[in-house]
Formats: sequence, C-alpha cells, structure tokens
Amino acid sequence: MSGGRGAAGFDRMTTTASPKQTDAELLGLMLSGDEEAFTALYRRRQGGVYRFALQMSGSEALAEDVVQEVFMVLMREGRNFDPQRGSVAAYLYGITRNHVLRAFERERNFVRFDEGEEDGAEPAHEGLVARVDLLGDLTRAETVERLRQAVLALPTHYREVVVLCDLHETSYLEAAAALDCAVGTVRSRLHRARAMLAEKMRGGERHAKEDAAKAVGGPAADGGADPARATLRAARCYA
Repeated sequence: MSGGRGAAGFDRMTTTASPKQTDAELLGLMLSGDEEAFTALYRRRQGGVYRFALQMSGSEALAEDVVQEVFMVLMREGRNFDPQRGSVAAYLYGITRNHVLRAFERERNFVRFDEGEEDGAEPAHEGLVARVDLLGDLTRAETVERLRQAVLALPTHYREVVVLCDLHETSYLEAAAALDCAVGTVRSRLHRARAMLAEKMRGGERHAKEDAAKAVGGPAADGGADPARATLRAARCYA
C-alpha cells in the first residue's frame, strides 16, 4: 500500500483515496500520511476556499495566498478538527475567514459603509472596495458587478454571512460552525445584511436608470421588481 515518502512527508499510498470517500475520511487518511488523500481533499475543497476568500476580500492575489495558507494549516493542525462541531468544509471556511481577517488587520485602512451602521460594526476595507460605474444600460453583468461591490462594502461580520449562506449556500448550522457563533447570530446578521444589500442595489439601480434616461432624453423607467429578490438571483451568478 505504501510506496515511500512523498512531498511534505506524506506516505505514497496508491489505493486509499476515493472520490466516494467523505471529507472527514479523506482528512483522516491525510493525517495518517496519505498524500493522495490530501490531493483529493485539496481538489475537492480548494475552489470553495478560493471563492470565499475572493468574495470576502475582492483580491485575487490575496485569495490565492489564502488557499495555500489554509491547506498548510490543515496539514499542521488538521487533528484539531471536531466533527461534532461541523463539517470539514465549515472547518476550512473558518480557517479561511481567520486568514482573510488577518489580512484586513495588516492593512489597517478602513472606511464606513453607512453612517447608520450599528455601533461597533466593522467597516469595509477601502483598498479592497473598488468604485462602481453605474452608467449605461442595466445589463446582467452590471447587476452582478454592483452586487459584488455591495457585498465587499458590507462590514465584515455581515459580509461573511452573506458569502457563506447566500453565495455558498451553506446551512445556518454550518455557517455558525465556520464563524464560531450561535445559529441565531447568523440568522440576525443575515437578515440585516440582506436588507443592506437590497437598499444598496435599489439605490444603484435608481441611479443607473436616471443616468440612462438622461442619455436618451426620456423619463426613467419605474422598475417594479423587488431588489432583494433580484439581489439573491444575481448572487447565484456571482457565486
């Protein structure tokens, strides 16, 4: 079964890892020195880790670095995983979140999303929130881009629940495990975050329609769609 030592000290086992195995089973094999199990788990979960880091930060370079750091931590500290607290995916999201927040701390240059935020709300990172160009037609791509910018502009504790629950479609229980908080906290933050996103999207849509109307010399169209629903539909594309 074992064919010597591989990269990072893994044993070269050729018949243990299988696509049918659960994340927890692959993690157990990985911790016993199975390089193929690590590779299988990495291939299965690295995409989600990357997207979570990217959607939290808006930086491809940071997301790429975080992926490497997360799986290095998994190799070193994977025995800390407790299946009673959540899934391997939730465990990886938790590690990812910690590394993204550390990157934010290193920058130390924040701006507020809204003057009416809750006391103690953590503002968004100025260097990671790009400016949005709302001129022109309301195309699908523009809607998704506005959503991306609106998510990045949310305070971190609201942003992370939107990314996990709406973009990655994790359950409240899994999100709570990843964020190390109560399920009720996830619910309340998500409710508030969705309202903030809907308002942000509503304002962007109104301004875009006004700009488009000025360009053609006509009145702005009165959209009847619910911006909250439109936001969530766009979120599926964004993810």
